Amino acid sequence: MSGDTPARPGTSRDTSRDPWRVLVNVAQIPETGLHREIVADETVRKAMAEIAELREVISARAAFDLMPKRDGRFHVTGRVQARIGQTCVVTLDPIENDIDEPIDLIFAPPEQIPQMADLVDDAEDSDEETPDPPEPIVNGFIDIGRLATDALFLGIDPYPRKPDAVFEQTVEVPDPEDHPFAALKALQDRKPKGPKGDN
Repeated sequence: MSGDTPARPGTSRDTSRDPWRVLVNVAQIPETGLHREIVADETVRKAMAEIAELREVISARAAFDLMPKRDGRFHVTGRVQARIGQTCVVTLDPIENDIDEPIDLIFAPPEQIPQMADLVDDAEDSDEETPDPPEPIVNGFIDIGRLATDALFLGIDPYPRKPDAVFEQTVEVPDPEDHPFAALKALQDRKPKGPKGDN
Protein backbone atom coordinates (compact mmCIF):
# COMPACT_ATOMS: atom_id res chain seq x y z
CA MET A 1 0.00 0.00 0.00
CA SER A 2 1.02 3.58 -0.28
CA GLY A 3 2.65 5.53 2.50
CA ASP A 4 -0.63 7.31 3.14
CA THR A 5 -2.54 5.78 6.02
CA PRO A 6 -6.11 5.01 4.94
CA ALA A 7 -8.66 7.19 6.69
CA ARG A 8 -11.20 5.59 8.96
CA PRO A 9 -14.53 5.31 7.14
CA GLY A 10 -16.21 8.70 7.14
CA THR A 11 -13.16 10.80 8.04
CA SER A 12 -12.29 13.76 5.86
CA ARG A 13 -9.44 13.56 3.37
CA ASP A 14 -8.38 14.81 -0.05
CA THR A 15 -11.46 14.42 -2.27
CA SER A 16 -9.24 13.96 -5.35
CA ARG A 17 -8.36 10.58 -3.87
CA ASP A 18 -12.02 9.51 -3.70
CA PRO A 19 -12.65 7.77 -7.02
CA TRP A 20 -15.85 6.03 -5.84
CA ARG A 21 -18.38 8.73 -5.01
CA VAL A 22 -22.05 7.91 -4.46
CA LEU A 23 -23.95 10.68 -2.68
CA VAL A 24 -27.16 10.09 -0.75
CA ASN A 25 -29.34 13.11 0.02
CA VAL A 26 -30.37 12.68 3.67
CA ALA A 27 -33.53 14.73 3.04
CA GLN A 28 -34.74 11.95 0.73
CA ILE A 29 -34.21 9.11 3.21
CA PRO A 30 -37.67 7.92 4.34
CA GLU A 31 -38.51 7.31 7.99
CA THR A 32 -38.44 3.56 7.34
CA GLY A 33 -34.84 3.84 6.14
CA LEU A 34 -33.10 3.43 2.79
CA HIS A 35 -31.27 0.43 1.35
CA ARG A 36 -28.67 1.06 -1.35
CA GLU A 37 -26.39 -1.32 -3.23
CA ILE A 38 -23.51 -0.02 -5.32
CA VAL A 39 -20.99 -1.62 -7.67
CA ALA A 40 -17.69 -0.04 -8.74
CA ASP A 41 -17.18 0.17 -12.51
CA GLU A 42 -13.88 -0.46 -14.29
CA THR A 43 -12.75 3.18 -14.17
CA VAL A 44 -13.34 3.39 -10.41
CA ARG A 45 -11.60 0.06 -9.79
CA LYS A 46 -8.53 1.16 -11.75
CA ALA A 47 -8.35 4.41 -9.78
CA MET A 48 -8.67 2.59 -6.45
CA ALA A 49 -5.94 0.13 -7.45
CA GLU A 50 -3.61 3.02 -8.31
CA ILE A 51 -4.24 4.83 -5.03
CA ALA A 52 -3.78 1.70 -2.91
CA GLU A 53 -0.84 0.47 -5.04
CA LEU A 54 -2.59 -2.79 -5.84
CA ARG A 55 -2.03 -4.87 -8.95
CA GLU A 56 -5.75 -4.57 -9.63
CA VAL A 57 -9.20 -4.33 -8.05
CA ILE A 58 -11.08 -7.16 -9.73
CA SER A 59 -14.48 -6.41 -8.22
CA ALA A 60 -15.94 -4.15 -5.55
CA ARG A 61 -19.50 -3.89 -4.31
CA ALA A 62 -21.22 -2.60 -1.20
CA ALA A 63 -24.65 -2.67 0.43
CA PHE A 64 -25.84 -0.01 2.89
CA ASP A 65 -28.80 0.62 5.15
CA LEU A 66 -29.33 4.24 6.19
CA MET A 67 -31.76 4.68 9.09
CA PRO A 68 -32.91 8.07 10.43
CA LYS A 69 -32.40 8.74 14.14
CA ARG A 70 -33.50 11.62 16.30
CA ASP A 71 -32.08 15.15 15.97
CA GLY A 72 -31.15 14.73 12.31
CA ARG A 73 -28.74 11.87 12.87
CA PHE A 74 -28.49 8.75 10.69
CA HIS A 75 -27.26 5.26 11.48
CA VAL A 76 -25.37 3.81 8.52
CA THR A 77 -24.61 0.10 8.45
CA GLY A 78 -23.34 -1.96 5.59
CA ARG A 79 -20.79 -4.32 4.16
CA VAL A 80 -18.12 -3.95 1.50
CA GLN A 81 -16.97 -6.96 -0.49
CA ALA A 82 -14.14 -6.90 -3.00
CA ARG A 83 -11.61 -9.08 -4.76
CA ILE A 84 -8.16 -7.61 -5.30
CA GLY A 85 -5.01 -8.63 -7.12
CA GLN A 86 -1.76 -8.36 -5.17
CA THR A 87 1.79 -9.73 -5.28
CA CYS A 88 2.98 -12.37 -2.81
CA VAL A 89 5.69 -10.86 -0.60
CA VAL A 90 7.52 -14.21 -0.48
CA THR A 91 7.40 -15.57 -4.03
CA LEU A 92 6.48 -12.34 -5.91
CA ASP A 93 3.78 -14.37 -7.69
CA PRO A 94 0.46 -12.68 -8.52
CA ILE A 95 -2.29 -13.63 -6.07
CA GLU A 96 -5.90 -12.68 -5.42
CA ASN A 97 -7.44 -11.88 -2.04
CA ASP A 98 -11.02 -11.30 -0.89
CA ILE A 99 -12.09 -8.40 1.31
CA ASP A 100 -15.25 -8.43 3.42
CA GLU A 101 -15.52 -5.43 5.75
CA PRO A 102 -18.51 -4.29 7.87
CA ILE A 103 -19.46 -0.63 8.33
CA ASP A 104 -21.33 0.75 11.32
CA LEU A 105 -21.32 4.54 11.73
CA ILE A 106 -23.43 7.40 13.02
CA PHE A 107 -23.70 10.55 10.89
CA ALA A 108 -24.81 13.83 12.41
CA PRO A 109 -25.28 17.46 11.34
CA PRO A 110 -21.93 19.32 11.58
CA GLU A 111 -23.16 21.57 14.40
CA GLN A 112 -23.73 18.51 16.60
CA ILE A 113 -20.25 17.07 16.13
CA PRO A 114 -18.43 19.06 18.88
CA GLN A 115 -21.10 18.25 21.48
CA MET A 116 -21.17 14.55 20.58
CA ALA A 117 -17.37 14.41 20.54
CA ASP A 118 -17.41 15.69 24.12
CA LEU A 119 -19.74 12.82 25.06
CA VAL A 120 -17.26 10.39 23.53
CA ASP A 121 -14.42 11.98 25.53
CA ASP A 122 -16.47 11.58 28.72
CA ALA A 123 -17.10 7.92 27.90
CA GLU A 124 -13.35 7.36 27.51
CA ASP A 125 -12.93 8.35 31.16
CA SER A 126 -15.39 5.68 32.26
CA ASP A 127 -15.20 1.90 32.23
CA GLU A 128 -17.88 1.64 29.55
CA GLU A 129 -17.09 0.80 25.95
CA THR A 130 -16.15 3.96 24.09
CA PRO A 131 -18.41 4.72 21.11
CA ASP A 132 -17.00 6.01 17.85
CA PRO A 133 -17.41 9.77 17.35
CA PRO A 134 -20.06 10.65 14.76
CA GLU A 135 -19.21 11.63 11.20
CA PRO A 136 -20.46 14.93 9.76
CA ILE A 137 -23.20 15.10 7.15
CA VAL A 138 -21.56 17.26 4.47
CA ASN A 139 -23.88 19.74 2.74
CA GLY A 140 -26.85 17.45 3.40
CA PHE A 141 -25.24 14.39 1.82
CA ILE A 142 -23.63 11.13 2.95
CA ASP A 143 -21.06 9.74 0.51
CA ILE A 144 -21.50 5.97 0.72
CA GLY A 145 -19.02 5.49 -2.11
CA ARG A 146 -16.29 7.03 0.00
CA LEU A 147 -17.31 4.88 2.96
CA ALA A 148 -16.99 1.80 0.75
CA THR A 149 -13.58 2.90 -0.54
CA ASP A 150 -12.22 3.54 2.95
CA ALA A 151 -13.47 0.20 4.23
CA LEU A 152 -11.94 -1.58 1.22
CA PHE A 153 -8.57 0.09 1.82
CA LEU A 154 -8.67 -0.83 5.52
CA GLY A 155 -9.28 -4.47 4.60
CA ILE A 156 -6.14 -4.78 2.45
CA ASP A 157 -3.48 -7.14 3.77
CA PRO A 158 -0.22 -5.15 3.61
CA TYR A 159 1.85 -8.36 3.53
CA PRO A 160 -0.02 -10.74 1.23
CA ARG A 161 1.39 -14.22 0.70
CA LYS A 162 0.33 -17.43 -1.00
CA PRO A 163 -1.09 -20.00 1.44
CA ASP A 164 1.86 -22.37 0.92
CA ALA A 165 4.57 -19.69 0.75
CA VAL A 166 7.22 -19.73 3.48
CA PHE A 167 10.36 -17.73 4.00
CA GLU A 168 13.44 -19.88 3.34
CA GLN A 169 16.11 -19.23 5.93
CA THR A 170 19.69 -20.08 4.99
CA VAL A 171 21.40 -21.98 7.79
CA GLU A 172 25.14 -21.45 7.85
CA VAL A 173 27.45 -23.92 9.56
CA PRO A 174 29.73 -21.96 11.88
CA ASP A 175 33.38 -21.98 10.83
CA PRO A 176 35.62 -23.05 13.75
CA GLU A 177 38.26 -20.65 12.45
CA ASP A 178 35.72 -17.83 12.82
CA HIS A 179 35.75 -18.04 16.63
CA PRO A 180 36.39 -14.69 18.38
CA PHE A 181 39.62 -16.06 19.88
CA ALA A 182 40.82 -17.71 16.66
CA ALA A 183 42.66 -14.58 15.53
CA LEU A 184 44.34 -14.24 18.92
CA LYS A 185 45.42 -17.88 18.82
CA ALA A 186 46.84 -17.39 15.34
CA LEU A 187 48.91 -14.45 16.56
CA GLN A 188 50.22 -16.46 19.47
CA ASP A 189 51.19 -19.31 17.15
CA ARG A 190 53.21 -16.94 14.97
CA LYS A 191 54.85 -15.20 17.94
CA PRO A 192 58.60 -16.11 18.09
CA LYS A 193 59.57 -18.16 21.08
CA GLY A 194 62.01 -16.57 23.52
CA PRO A 195 65.28 -18.35 24.58
CA LYS A 196 64.84 -20.94 27.24
CA GLY A 197 66.64 -20.44 30.46
CA ASP A 198 69.74 -22.59 31.19
CA ASN A 199 69.39 -25.33 33.67
